[in-house]
Amino acid sequence: MGLMTTQSEIPLQPNSMSGVYGRTFWLAYLANSLLVMANALTFRFAELVHNLGGSESVVGDIVALGTLVAVALRLSVSHVLDDYGTRVIWPICSLLFIAGCAVFLGASQNTFWLLYLARVAFYVGLTGMFACSMAHIQNHVPAERRTEIIGNLGSSGFVGMILGSNLGDWIRYFVTNPQTQFLILFGGAGVIGILYLILVILLTKDDQVAVRTPSPVAIRLMFRFWPGTVVLAAMTMGMGVTATQTFLTRYATSQKIEGIGLFFTGYAISAFVFRLLVQNWSQTIGRHWMLVRGLIGHTIGHFLLAFVTEGWQFIIPSIICGFGHALLFPAVVSLGSGAFPKECRGAGTAIILGFTDFGSLVFSPILGRISDRFGFQTMYCVSSSIALLTALGYVYIAIRHEDEEAQQLR
Repeated sequence: MGLMTTQSEIPLQPNSMSGVYGRTFWLAYLANSLLVMANALTFRFAELVHNLGGSESVVGDIVALGTLVAVALRLSVSHVLDDYGTRVIWPICSLLFIAGCAVFLGASQNTFWLLYLARVAFYVGLTGMFACSMAHIQNHVPAERRTEIIGNLGSSGFVGMILGSNLGDWIRYFVTNPQTQFLILFGGAGVIGILYLILVILLTKDDQVAVRTPSPVAIRLMFRFWPGTVVLAAMTMGMGVTATQTFLTRYATSQKIEGIGLFFTGYAISAFVFRLLVQNWSQTIGRHWMLVRGLIGHTIGHFLLAFVTEGWQFIIPSIICGFGHALLFPAVVSLGSGAFPKECRGAGTAIILGFTDFGSLVFSPILGRISDRFGFQTMYCVSSSIALLTALGYVYIAIRHEDEEAQQLR
């Protein structure tokens, strides 16, 4: 392995005209908005499974399988992101996402197994696209501005979440036939995926290519540059994603609430606003305390979700959950990927996001079975308790270890 060479991109450094927020950033911002919008259209996945005869436990199992394959790939071949660069890997992941959306449309009660196959392709593509996006933008900015750029690029996802979740509600309102609803939702996600692919090609077409020695496989990198207890926060974040993006739609249906757009609109606006308000917190309070506050946000938000019986009651938990996400995501990605050297930053980003997936893998079947047996209210109380325990554990880390980004300010 050490004697082999391969090609990897050399990122273009920001010039004096464009700076950090130039053409690359805004193209990436648009692309990420489209990706999250497409993903939000698939928040009705649990409804699709239920329409074809599956239970909440089956939903959890399908999600877990897709996540299992994604995690396995991260731990075995994530190093190819550094070896071949986003110029090669990013379009491949985009094609997998598009293929997964297409296969969703072919599933029926007689071909239920297609949902498992589609979810694997869809989720492997989705997680790969996010990892490529984060690795690409980090390589285009100075090291001391990585947390800032991760957070500001991530704000594009809130725009996509608002558009996608509300568009999904409108489709359900105006289209009454379930089969037609799913055709528009998942077909629309695939079409948006094609537009995203075009932007990816534009983003990477000018990246230079150089020959370099391949990185070690990701699992070796993970143990060599172990990111530490931040992986627990990443896993809890993955649990939160599953609890809201997968099961909230079924919870709303069980409570006879028409749509989920109000929750994700409040969530996205809150996260967007707080992301702007706290963008310097990594240099003031430090990323460890950002994690603690973010986890407490999820704790309170999920607890309040357990008591929602009408649509307007989504507003307060959505704002609090949005606050939690605004702090958690940039801190987790920055701390996790920052444990790896720059030449392995792509694999490091993929690995820390992989722990988010691992959290979804662990908790999706658990949450599915809890909701089947005890109800969604109990499920959200459990997810709230897990977030609280993680927050309390991370307080110890925040007290004992001052963040290097905060130290630089002193």
